Amino acid sequence: MDLAFTPEEQAFRDEIRTWVRANLPEDIAHKVRNDLHLTRDDLQRWAKILGKKGWLGYGWPTEFGGPGWSAVQKHLFEEECALACTPRIVPFGPVMVAPVIMAYGTPEQHKRFLPGIASGEAWWSQGYSEPGSGSDLASVKTRAERVGDKYIVNGQKTWTTLGQYGEWIFCLVRTSNEGKPQTGISFLLIDMKSPGVTVRPIKLLDGSHEVNEVFFDNVEVPADQLIGEENKGWTYAKHLLSHERTNIADVNRAKRELERVKRIAKAEGVWEDTRFRDQIALLEIDVIALEMLVLRVLSAMKSGKNPLDIAGLLKIKGSEIQQRYSELMMLAAGPYSLPYVQEAMEAGYQGDFPGGALSNAPLAATYFNMRKTTIYGGSNEVQRNIVAQTVLG
Repeated sequence: MDLAFTPEEQAFRDEIRTWVRANLPEDIAHKVRNDLHLTRDDLQRWAKILGKKGWLGYGWPTEFGGPGWSAVQKHLFEEECALACTPRIVPFGPVMVAPVIMAYGTPEQHKRFLPGIASGEAWWSQGYSEPGSGSDLASVKTRAERVGDKYIVNGQKTWTTLGQYGEWIFCLVRTSNEGKPQTGISFLLIDMKSPGVTVRPIKLLDGSHEVNEVFFDNVEVPADQLIGEENKGWTYAKHLLSHERTNIADVNRAKRELERVKRIAKAEGVWEDTRFRDQIALLEIDVIALEMLVLRVLSAMKSGKNPLDIAGLLKIKGSEIQQRYSELMMLAAGPYSLPYVQEAMEAGYQGDFPGGALSNAPLAATYFNMRKTTIYGGSNEVQRNIVAQTVLG
């Protein structure tokens, strides 16, 4: 197992670093660096810049218009983007549904859906969770009934991240009640502008609008928007979730945020507190260990092995690290982590408070938001069971 990068890989890193820093708008980088609110325009502006370069689908093979990068090159791209303070690529289109369309979709579906995802023009949402169906996705109740050449969809999805911006949504729907619950699920692509689709915001504690409820009331969906075979959607969902859980680990973002923890601790005068610095050291050790695990996965992939059976382990450790660095930031800033007036911060006033550096806000809101990371994408309790069964035997 070789965890060192080759000279060619280092040269690739330099190329990525130069291009990203030359093309990333400074106003967007400023928002990411200080954890300020990113608008739909911010996110899509960066997506379109990447799309024009052919890098929004950076994990795609060349046959579908991607760069055909190796696993190591993809990792280096993600790392340089994180260190340059780019927004995270909204994963629902290029990282999650696109691989499913590539693997199980028809040639017509490839031509219809993939170009819009690759360019950053089309905004996709994910329709998995329902009230009462979170980690237990096999219990989904949203119903799709085949009537001629279309499906009639009725039901509800919840916790739909950024669904207020969605133009398309990929959904798990129930098409049969026979046999095991997993065998009656299908994978549908639904135009969110269709009559009968309603999106309602779920307001979070900090007043932000990140997640939504999505209702389907007799929504007509053409049958040619079914991916693969009817009642085989569970197989496609598992394929997608492996990519989602690996993406959640996000070790590169953790490395960037670890440095932010240190900056805040120094600015707020707690860096000299030995016990606090011990906690930062413990976090740094875990970030390094997570990076080593990711590099082991990359090494396995270079050897032709399939490492996705440990995607759950990456998700567990990555999500716990995200919670820990957000907690340490808030503890370092103390009461100055609490103010959160979005309009004031965007106008530049938040940093005027004594001790309240711009980088300190909205740390409390971030802390609360990060409580979700050990739940979404499959709760960590469930992931530990999966790891025990598939890895430990």
